[in-house]
Amino acid sequence: MFTGIVEATGEVQAVVDDDGGRRVRIGAPFEGLDHGQSVSVSGVCLTVEKASDGEWFEVFLARETLDRTFFDDLSGGDSVNLERAMPADGRFDGHVVQGHVDTTAAVVAVEREGDDWTFTFSLPEAHRDYLVEKGSITVDGISLTVADRREDAFDVAIIPTTYAETTLSEKSVGDPVHLEVDVIAKYVEQLC
Repeated sequence: MFTGIVEATGEVQAVVDDDGGRRVRIGAPFEGLDHGQSVSVSGVCLTVEKASDGEWFEVFLARETLDRTFFDDLSGGDSVNLERAMPADGRFDGHVVQGHVDTTAAVVAVEREGDDWTFTFSLPEAHRDYLVEKGSITVDGISLTVADRREDAFDVAIIPTTYAETTLSEKSVGDPVHLEVDVIAKYVEQLC
């Protein structure tokens, strides 16, 4: 489980395709990553296969992951948001994030408002019932609050820290993002 509080951004160092998916090496400052640990990579829960302390780690992207994410277009030099799995005794600063991407969406608009930014993202029809104003949404692994929700789009307000310490500062209109809706909303729907 994750909280959506991005710890660092990493750089994709290598991408190698094979029959079952692709292997990716990501430069990251994390110490103590071991085989089998989970890392959220731009909101996608991935399993560490190899790591070099404080330098990089490698993951495998299965076909299912490639089908549900924009990682089929991932290439060397791309930046990604990184968060290690939350320890049982850790602080819970964001919201419940599983790292199970529900869909991809696109940046519709970016507006600077003083020191802050408003980002507008498309909202795919199949996921519209899961978003409410002032509710939680995960965008590329970042725990955010829905500032405004319309039929086919939603806005989030981005503070300077989030803008500077995540890949949002590199996003432009038309760029893809990963969305994970609030898991609590999915459970409520299942119960009704």
